[in-house]
Amino acid sequence: MTGTLINVATVLAGTLVGTLLGARLPEGLQRRVLAGLGLVTLVLGVDYALVWRETNPLIVLGAVLIGGIVGEAVGIERRLESLGDAIQRRLGGEGSTVSEAFFTASLLFCVGPLAVVGSIQDGLTGDYSALATKALLDGFAAIALASTLGWGVGLAAVTVLMLQGGLALGAGAVAPLLRGEALAALTSAGGILIIGISLRLLDVRDVKVGNFLPALVVAPALVGLVAAFR
Repeated sequence: MTGTLINVATVLAGTLVGTLLGARLPEGLQRRVLAGLGLVTLVLGVDYALVWRETNPLIVLGAVLIGGIVGEAVGIERRLESLGDAIQRRLGGEGSTVSEAFFTASLLFCVGPLAVVGSIQDGLTGDYSALATKALLDGFAAIALASTLGWGVGLAAVTVLMLQGGLALGAGAVAPLLRGEALAALTSAGGILIIGISLRLLDVRDVKVGNFLPALVVAPALVGLVAAFR
């Protein structure tokens, strides 16, 4: 859990710095900061997505398509937005960006493979080096997001704590399922979702990334299914 707690701390610290900076930045500069984060996120997503070379690309494609269908049917994006809106009504008021900040930051901080692999590594061995690296990246991302979207970014620390903490505590059960091609498929699917987040940050297209979250479960499951029929 050490790495997760460090990650939570950097998200909160980054949010504080970003919120203080945002009040002093001109609107044009705020947009450029968000665009810069979007570009970096795009490069990171492409890098992760290309890991599909280590598995069957059709598995990754199938996982994203099936995951999207399941997510659309369940209405994951709509439910997450409703949660964000409820938080906004309680804490932000009319015209607030709390919902957008919470939703965007939660996806950005939790969709990447580092969140999964690093948490499992931390839970099994106590080695939190991967999560420490992620924490540093998330801290800078929190500064950029909070400077434009405000303090609602800090609420994503709760999402980080629940997801990564849960994975760390349940690492013994999850680790055997995420090896070799299964991990590669998960990483690649996560990269594709990160690309979707970057398109939202760049205001290119409003990709409903939340509806594709089941792909992170479907990808390693398909690898196991294909292996069973070989």
